[in-house]
Amino acid sequence: MAKNLLIVESPAKAKTINKYLGSDFHVLASYGHVRDLVPKEGAVDTAHGFAMRYDLIERNERHVDAIAKAARSADALYLATDPDREGEAISWHVAEILKERGLLEGKHLYRVVFSEITPRAIKDAVAHPRQISYDLVNAQQARRALDYLVGFNLSPVLWRKVQRGLSAGRVQSPALRMIVEREEEIEAFVPREYWSVDADCQHPAQPFGARLVKLDNEKFQQFTITDGETAESARRRLLAAASGVLAVTDVDSKQRKRRPAAPFITSTLQQEASRKLGFTTSRTMRVAQKLYEGVALGDEGTVGLITYMRTDSVSLSQEAVAELRDVIARDFGTQAVPDQPNVYQTKSKNAQEAHEGIRPTSALRTPGSVAKYLDADGLKLYELIWKRTVASQMVPATLNTVSVELACSAEHAFRATGTTVVDPGFLAVYEEGKDQKGAEDDEQGRKLPQLKPGDRIPLGAIQIAQHFTEPPPRYSEASLVKALEEYGIGRPSTYASIIQVLQNREYVFLDNRRFKPSDVGRAVAKFLSGHFSQYVDYDFTAHLEDELDAVSRGEEEWVPLLERFWKPFKSTVDEKIETVDKSEATGARELGTDPKSGKPVSVRLGRFGPFAQIGTKEDEEKPAFASLRPGQSMHTLTLEEALDLFLLPRTLGEDKGEPVTVGIGRFGPFAKRGSTYASLTKEDDPYTVDLARALFLIEEKEEIARNRIIKSFDGSTMQVLNGRFGPYISDGEKNGKIPKDREPASLTLAECQQILEETGKPVRRFGRKAATRKAAAKKAPAKKAAKKVATKKAAKKAATKKAARKTGTRKNVAEPAAPLAPEDLPF
Repeated sequence: MAKNLLIVESPAKAKTINKYLGSDFHVLASYGHVRDLVPKEGAVDTAHGFAMRYDLIERNERHVDAIAKAARSADALYLATDPDREGEAISWHVAEILKERGLLEGKHLYRVVFSEITPRAIKDAVAHPRQISYDLVNAQQARRALDYLVGFNLSPVLWRKVQRGLSAGRVQSPALRMIVEREEEIEAFVPREYWSVDADCQHPAQPFGARLVKLDNEKFQQFTITDGETAESARRRLLAAASGVLAVTDVDSKQRKRRPAAPFITSTLQQEASRKLGFTTSRTMRVAQKLYEGVALGDEGTVGLITYMRTDSVSLSQEAVAELRDVIARDFGTQAVPDQPNVYQTKSKNAQEAHEGIRPTSALRTPGSVAKYLDADGLKLYELIWKRTVASQMVPATLNTVSVELACSAEHAFRATGTTVVDPGFLAVYEEGKDQKGAEDDEQGRKLPQLKPGDRIPLGAIQIAQHFTEPPPRYSEASLVKALEEYGIGRPSTYASIIQVLQNREYVFLDNRRFKPSDVGRAVAKFLSGHFSQYVDYDFTAHLEDELDAVSRGEEEWVPLLERFWKPFKSTVDEKIETVDKSEATGARELGTDPKSGKPVSVRLGRFGPFAQIGTKEDEEKPAFASLRPGQSMHTLTLEEALDLFLLPRTLGEDKGEPVTVGIGRFGPFAKRGSTYASLTKEDDPYTVDLARALFLIEEKEEIARNRIIKSFDGSTMQVLNGRFGPYISDGEKNGKIPKDREPASLTLAECQQILEETGKPVRRFGRKAATRKAAAKKAPAKKAAKKVATKKAAKKAATKKAARKTGTRKNVAEPAAPLAPEDLPF
């Protein structure tokens, strides 16, 4: 039996490290977080020093039991979870669980930290352990408490004032505000017309273009010309003044140095992977996790290929830099190696999340040398990291920029510019991506012919072009991460989850890889900005992050921090519950008057989404309602568009003596004849679909219904039916699977009854309210409560065995479990 027990977070990491440490160590995985706040109100006791009630995460109970079992016989326990605040908290939780079970008495407890999974790093970490950092643990506890308090108190306000089922998060809400404010900027944007004027210069050696910079002795600016007539007049004037020739008046040539970008941190890796590889932030982190935890490299065994990928530090170890310089000299020549190593300063004042930037664990492992061991995503991301790291330690690129002034008489002038690479330096390996191209990018690589003052250049033509200013672009994943980082909202490990939560809640969606807020998302953001402005304020959120960082450094106590936050926050919540009007909270807008009825037409957010309404609840007649069409927004809907919504239901004609209509119901658009409803497909527009198409869908639906019954039995509700997933048996109360070796039509009534008795499952009833089930549960006899206690352990044991069997059949183990976020908890 191994004397030492070492705990990591993931099973992949445990397997790799076990090989490095040998028989003296037994390495087990916690599978991520092991405890979290109990998922109900009161988990953070605000009246008693913010005491936190933790409970085991059920899906990880068996892993905790395995750790406890191994700890009984171990002499020493090494906690080797990830080198960040979350990892520190997981180590503390494991230690607390073992302490509660009396398994730490007389044993040594160590905390070990490493930022790469290589034999050298692991053995060095084990040889130099430390104690658990309670500053880091308390910072993480404070963060979790804040997230819980915001989630459990703001979400019920949203339920009552906006829409049932909504939730709010401490860092997700400011991120949502960013996306919504950008959308409002786009909607409010008024484009301005402007015209550009360019000259086609026909130099004998090489034609080139030049842009107008002076017109009528005035500097030519973006809005100097704002209409076509003025542009054409200017073009004719310039042509007349030039008389077919432009004169070179000045040539300015400058050399400049361009330094390489720093090694990756979490945010820059996510941005570059989005720009260059098209990866989402979650995909980037998932692939990076695999590269960090280890890849089997043939005879070399399993090795971690990159350092820890959750970091805001750009520094590199001396050993890594020395190896990088050797690789650069070998592959790109000694002239590509700077005299002194390049040093980069970390922007974050709290860059303690890991010791280094994201780099290859060995620069000697080129992308080509490991390509056969990696899948496509792994190779792409590893190559990106390898190139960025190598380039960071290379000499700057030397660029030559030439600017040429060309006179068109004394009153007008054009300018041509070009930039060429004199010495590529680091550009031979890597160039940082950009969200948008600028003028410098257009000039990059453009060569101009040899020119000198006095040269006369033949003028081919003068081109005029109409343009319109464009609104600011919607956020991409890359630009949103960059903005979150610049504002100080969240931390490296949270960017991917922030974005994922907003999408999961359907507060935002991607449109051409750009984030667009949904109507629900806009309603939430507007409500929070209007009534809880302080708590979605960018500066406030960033300041709170800074305070949490101060706790992690031991400069501030966590309980006073929570007290300063909680009292005014709770007071605001209580006030808004009483005072905020719901119609204002849902963003209701009056669009105008219905010309037929003279009643007001409005749009608002309802239980099932945005809808238009004619009339008010105060009218004698019930108001008319119509759901918005896909792609429509309650924030941009016009009166005309709203009135068009009330054209449904449409009567298309008659068939078989029955009217054929088209409408939109709770589950989408449909065609109807008699009692038959047939859903329209995504390609069908209920406002334009014709009678023939509607009848086709209805007949198709009736044909399916006619063929649904394979066999029925007189005097019995039992039937053999065709279902979506194949034939099955049903008596209306239970459904049962048909054995694979039986022909469905050959089954007898007795056989069907036996199948339902042995394997039948209750028919799922859609639309039942939870309240009904709760009421039924309350009526259960009191003795059931006692039986529940007695069977709880047995049920958990059975669930654990089932989970174990399921896990055992999987080829790949999932990523370590994430902590339960407040928005994921049942309220």
